[in-house]
Amino acid sequence: MVTIQVINLANENDIVLSDKDIFIEVALPVPMRQTFTYRADPLLVDAQIVIGARVLVPFANRQLIGVVITTHQQAGLATDKIKSIIDVLPSQGNFTELQVQFLQRVSQYYHHPVGEVIASALPTLLRQVEPVDIEPTPCWSKHSQLTVAEFEQCKAQISANAHQQLALLDYFADQKQLTWPEIRMAGFNKTQLNALVNKGLLEQGQVTEQRYQFQSGQVQQANKPRLSLEQSLVISAIGSQLQSFSCHLIDGVTGSGKTEVYLQLIEKVLEQNKQVLVLVPEIGLTPQTLGRFEKRFAVPVALHHSALSDKERLQTWLQSKSGRAAIVIATRSGVFTPMLNPGLIVIDEEHDGSFKQQEGFRYHARDIAVLRARQLNIPIVLGSATPALETLHNANAKKYQYHQLTKRAGNSQFADVELIDMSKDVIEFGLSSRLKLAIEQTLAKDEQVLLFLNRRGFAPAISCQECHWICHCQRCDKPYTLHQNQGLLMCHHCGSQKRIVKQCQQCGSIRLKTLGQGTEQLEQRLNELFPNYSSVRIDRDSTRKKGELARLLQQVNNNEHHILVGTQMLAKGHHFANVTLVAVLDVDGALFSYDFRAPEHMAQLLVQVAGRAGRESKKGKVYVQTHYPDHPLLQDLVNNGYGHFAQFALTERQQALMPPYTFQALFRAQANKPQLPQSLLRDVAQHAGSECMVSGPIPPPMEKKAGKYRYHLLLQSAQRKTLHQAVQQIIEQIEQHPNKNKVRWSVDIDPQELTW
Repeated sequence: MVTIQVINLANENDIVLSDKDIFIEVALPVPMRQTFTYRADPLLVDAQIVIGARVLVPFANRQLIGVVITTHQQAGLATDKIKSIIDVLPSQGNFTELQVQFLQRVSQYYHHPVGEVIASALPTLLRQVEPVDIEPTPCWSKHSQLTVAEFEQCKAQISANAHQQLALLDYFADQKQLTWPEIRMAGFNKTQLNALVNKGLLEQGQVTEQRYQFQSGQVQQANKPRLSLEQSLVISAIGSQLQSFSCHLIDGVTGSGKTEVYLQLIEKVLEQNKQVLVLVPEIGLTPQTLGRFEKRFAVPVALHHSALSDKERLQTWLQSKSGRAAIVIATRSGVFTPMLNPGLIVIDEEHDGSFKQQEGFRYHARDIAVLRARQLNIPIVLGSATPALETLHNANAKKYQYHQLTKRAGNSQFADVELIDMSKDVIEFGLSSRLKLAIEQTLAKDEQVLLFLNRRGFAPAISCQECHWICHCQRCDKPYTLHQNQGLLMCHHCGSQKRIVKQCQQCGSIRLKTLGQGTEQLEQRLNELFPNYSSVRIDRDSTRKKGELARLLQQVNNNEHHILVGTQMLAKGHHFANVTLVAVLDVDGALFSYDFRAPEHMAQLLVQVAGRAGRESKKGKVYVQTHYPDHPLLQDLVNNGYGHFAQFALTERQQALMPPYTFQALFRAQANKPQLPQSLLRDVAQHAGSECMVSGPIPPPMEKKAGKYRYHLLLQSAQRKTLHQAVQQIIEQIEQHPNKNKVRWSVDIDPQELTW
């Protein structure tokens, strides 16, 4: 630690040089692959600058917040050219030296500017120059001054029609404190909360900012499910290794009780007064996960995801950093959340593609979490019913410890899976006659049906019946998707939208028709086919409002809806007790994709969707509609399961010299003119070296997006070190290229998608 003196400087020209100046290297959130040297004057105001401290500095004609990387007594530049820092910011937003080292290592691996990497690990409010007013976190609980009789008397005054107020009141346990993010993610709003406060049933207080300490009674022991032998063995094996780093893969079939394994491992960690970070792939899983954790643990639980406000995410970051939050439940970006006393990291649905950041700093949260667990010397648990092939490869190579749960928990049974040949059946509204009969029979038994169609909107395109013109987005050269309920044509690639056209823009005909089917159209057709049964659509369009997803899922679990229509939002981890029939309406697209990962992703999605059927004691059934029922991939999945498919796929990858047996990096480039990215990548490709395979530059499947022409260059090597050396050489060549300022480019290490 270096104690120095600094001052708020309005003009760096007023600085008087001193032979006792301290020089610091600062990482700034700019797209430049370097740090910047600044001077801190020890003759001015007292302050502390340590590695990881946030400082306000002048940069060009503006001010930026940076993070101190190193401090030293001598500068590598002429001292009269070195500017002074403006201010040292409050220490509560600092990183530790260990965290800085970790972020630097991540920056080096992904070949991304260190300043942007560090900035991505900071909450938004801590990156802003304006001062942040960090207020105590408000919370609500049942009114402490009311006796049981008085409380029941006040509760009786609530109207019987105020269902949400009554539900919110039941959500509060005795003396339980809930913050606003926890209340909102449970599906309630401020109106309902304020109504209960005004009626004197709830009171507002402040979360006590003290480090978490385990106490007896904080774990709900009643109603714990009885563990299977497999679950007990997994908990025992992992529980004996909580004091040091180890990586564990729990490969458990859908409904096998992986979450219960997590909960009992977390209980062991909490008893040691340590913190737990739980990563989930989607915001949609957060309310369900939070509910399970709240029922089991009476400890401070913090949330981190994009649906929260900047202030709420800052509160989570500070609570975890100070040790007040015992459990942090987060999506992808939460992998950087600091913990005062870390004890365990859990990644649920580790195979999920949403753990990979596809814009800007392109990191994989699963891989970073494993690296972080190793640095912190704590265990990490990866759980999935359909593990990624990379994860399975590491388990087979003994890098990860491999645990299997092969049986479903309780009395639930595996659903039977059948393929429906659409070429030999009568199709109406996208549903085969065989499937419609199965839906009718399921509904007649008062059971629920889930129909999966990974295509939102009413129809993927509209076309002219006269000249076959298709309404395209001019910025992307892709068809507009029809959203009939909103009266709009939308491009799902660039976000542009326009009103629905009434006539062909090529020949003027008004004979327009829709092509294909989306979830919006399917919901409408189901209402026509089954008018006596309620249907609900769950996709990105129907769940835009905050808390809407949690509300719809609660309605489904309350049997208020009989037919569920949804996209992949419904495929991940949800538990629907009364769903006994699941139908996948279209899987053929992934069978013939040029992306070598497409079969893996399709198999994972198919197994995850099928896992929603028959999760209780009722037997489930799964139908898969396809024009290619004899395809080897489908036959392997149906007859042998995901495990057999995965091992066969790994053998194919090994023979084809594809990841995880080789390593890849993808350079992406885009510009206003197609020749610019193509020529830039072509010029630098020759510097990849002879030990790397080079593919490209070639355009991706969608060459034009948002008005930009795009090309990519794929590098592959059998050695990770060789690949990274080639990547570094190409980056150096790009930065010297005469067209570098005319082309927007990026590098993606371990790319997961080639269809960007």
